[in-house]
Amino acid sequence: MAVEHILVVGAGQMGAGIAQVALQAGLKVTLADVAREALDKGAERIRGGMAKLVEKGKLDDAKRKAALESLRTTTAIPEAKDVDFAVEAVNENEELKRRIFKDLDQVVRPGGVLATNTSSIPITRVAAVTRRPEAVIGMHFMNPVPVMQLVEIIRGAATSDEAYQATRALAEKMGKTTVVSKDFPGFIVNRILIPMLNEACFALMEGLASAEDIDTAMKLGTNQPMGPLALADFIGLDTCLSIAEVLHRGLGDDKYRPCPLLRQYVEAGWVGKKSGRGFYRY
Repeated sequence: MAVEHILVVGAGQMGAGIAQVALQAGLKVTLADVAREALDKGAERIRGGMAKLVEKGKLDDAKRKAALESLRTTTAIPEAKDVDFAVEAVNENEELKRRIFKDLDQVVRPGGVLATNTSSIPITRVAAVTRRPEAVIGMHFMNPVPVMQLVEIIRGAATSDEAYQATRALAEKMGKTTVVSKDFPGFIVNRILIPMLNEACFALMEGLASAEDIDTAMKLGTNQPMGPLALADFIGLDTCLSIAEVLHRGLGDDKYRPCPLLRQYVEAGWVGKKSGRGFYRY
């Protein structure tokens, strides 16, 4: 299946990043969000990201201009026409995603693919609200999308080989490396990552060490580019909590229980870098 037009739903950091790499791959992109302000910010983020690549000599300016001419925005999914492939990239809210997929079912052409960028929600449950669960797949990009090379592909119970092949080909066209996961809570990356971040929260709560020392220990002791608490702030503590709850609920093991300190920070509105405060102040 030839993919020429992609619909990206959600104009936040992830959605804008997905739209950017799609545009750089020579695809036509429609970016959708219910908020016009979010769309404007998303488009500005895309323009800024491409401008930086031009400054660094990684993108030709003529290609930048051509790519930006292929970007459209809309506040209503039904306005998108002739969509070959859709990627939903909104918050980790299952009910919201299910409502969006009902809309995507109406606008993606027959034979097209309906993908979700979810980092933890079961693909099979999302697919069940559509008339074509065989076309629904997980396409989990890493943040920040223009920089990170990995895309996790998650096959739901009904996902067809055709949908998988189309998704893998699209990711590779965007310059990404793919891995395949079964449809179990957390998939590969978050199944391993979130318990580590959560354990760092427990270490801080129990007074084992300061946030700075915990992060320095993990950076220098395990050669990670960012400490777990700083990474949690970057991801968003609300997102970390949501994924931890999915793991705990879905796998039924207390080792995945969210740290009370993580929950308290989220309840206080201290959700990390995007709010100006998390384990650190920004």
